[in-house]
Amino acid sequence: MPSAPPDRHPGTSGENWLDPPYGEWAVWHLDELAPTHTVSRGSGPVRPLPPATHELPVDEIPVTRHDGSEATVRELLDATETDAFVVLQDGELVHEEYAYEGGGNDRHAVLSITKSIVGCVVAVLAERGVLDLSAPVSTYVPALSPSGYGDATLRNLLDMRSGVRFIEAYFDPSSDVNELDRRLADTGMHAYLSTLPQERPHGGPFRYRSSETDVLGWVCEAATGVPMADLMSELVWEPIGAEDDAYISCDVTGSAIHDGGFAARARDLARFGQMLLDGGTVPDLRAPEGEDPQPQTVVPARWLRDAWGVDSDIRSAFVESPSEQVYQGGWYRNQMWFRPGPYGDVLLCIGIHGQLIHVCRRTGTVCVKLSHWPHPVDPDRSQNTLRLCDTIDGILAAPGHHPRSRPGRGLPGVAAGFRRGSSTMRRRTPAPVRT
Repeated sequence: MPSAPPDRHPGTSGENWLDPPYGEWAVWHLDELAPTHTVSRGSGPVRPLPPATHELPVDEIPVTRHDGSEATVRELLDATETDAFVVLQDGELVHEEYAYEGGGNDRHAVLSITKSIVGCVVAVLAERGVLDLSAPVSTYVPALSPSGYGDATLRNLLDMRSGVRFIEAYFDPSSDVNELDRRLADTGMHAYLSTLPQERPHGGPFRYRSSETDVLGWVCEAATGVPMADLMSELVWEPIGAEDDAYISCDVTGSAIHDGGFAARARDLARFGQMLLDGGTVPDLRAPEGEDPQPQTVVPARWLRDAWGVDSDIRSAFVESPSEQVYQGGWYRNQMWFRPGPYGDVLLCIGIHGQLIHVCRRTGTVCVKLSHWPHPVDPDRSQNTLRLCDTIDGILAAPGHHPRSRPGRGLPGVAAGFRRGSSTMRRRTPAPVRT
C-alpha cells in the first residue's frame, strides 16, 4: 500500500540534511532548509509523456549484482534507498514509482545532476557567441585573476581538467569540498573560490571538482548579467516542456549553488534526459494539432556529438582518475559522464547520495533514479544501480520493445547549498546502512 511521506526528524538542519536519518525527508524539502531561487517552467506547453503500451515487471526482472549474486529490480530499488524511479522509452512512460504517495508532485534534490544542467546553459551561451570556451576565466570574472582559476579556460572547467588544487574528499572534514560547504553559510561561495591556488598545469588529468562548476556558473552570470535560475529557466527548463517549476538553492550572498543546488520533479528530469537522448531537441510543443511536430533545438547537436565522442586525450585523462574504478572505460566531457554499456555507450548525469539520469541511445531509454543513500559515495550501490539500468536497457531492447526512429539518432556513438553528502506508489523497506 502507498505510504505517507517521511516525517522530519528533530534536529534536521542545513549541516546534517544528507545524513541518516535526516536525508529521507530532507531531500524532498531542501527549500525548507536553505534559501532558494525559482527556476520557472514559464508559460509554455508541457511536454506529454504518454504511457507506453508495454510495462516493466520490476518485481520479476533479475539483475546480476556486482558481487555475482542475483536480485530483482524491485529488490535493488529497495536496497538502494530509492525515492523515485521513472523509465521512458521513445518518450513514452514505461514505469514510474515513488517511495510515498504523491511523490510525483514533489521536488527532489538532485545534487550534482545540477552540473549537467549548468553545462547545458554553457552550451547554449557558447553557441550564441556569448562565451568563448577557449577564453580564460578572468576574461569574464576579473575577480578570479589572482586565483588558480584566472588563466584556466572554460574548456578546462567543462571537462574538470584545470590545475587548481581542490580536494573532493567527502569523508574528510578538512577537505576543500567540505570547506566550500561551510563557506556557503559564512562568507559565500565566491569569496572562497577566489582563494583556490593552482598546483599543476591546466589541461591535465580529469579530477572531479565541484568548484569547477561553481566557477562556470559564475562566468555565465557575469557574461550575461542574468542569474543562473533565470538562465536555466529560459534556456533549458521551459524549452524541454517541464510540468513544474524547479528551484536552486543559494549561499548567504544569494549566489546560486551551481555544483549541486537544483531540485525538481522526477518526471521533469526524465524530460531533460529525453532531450539529451534526442540530440538536444524536443518536438515542437506548439505545433497545431494534427501536424507532425518538428524537432526544436534546446542544446546544440554538436555539443552532444562532441560529448559522446571520445579521443585518446579525453580517455587517458579519465583513466588517470579514481573514477575509472567505478566507470570503467568511461570519460567525462561537458559536465556529463559517459561509460560503455552492453547496449552501447551511455550518458550519465550523476549526483551523490544516489541521484542518476541514465540515457541509452541504442534502446531509446531514459532512467531517472532519485535516492537518499546514507553516504555521499558508495561503489557497491553505484555498480548495482548501473547494472540495474543496463538490465532495463536489455529488457527494452528485446523483441516487442523495438526502438522507433528518433530525432538526433544520427549522432555518432562510441563505446548544495549545504552538506553533500501506469504509476506505482510503493513504500521502500529501508536497507541496512553500510559502512
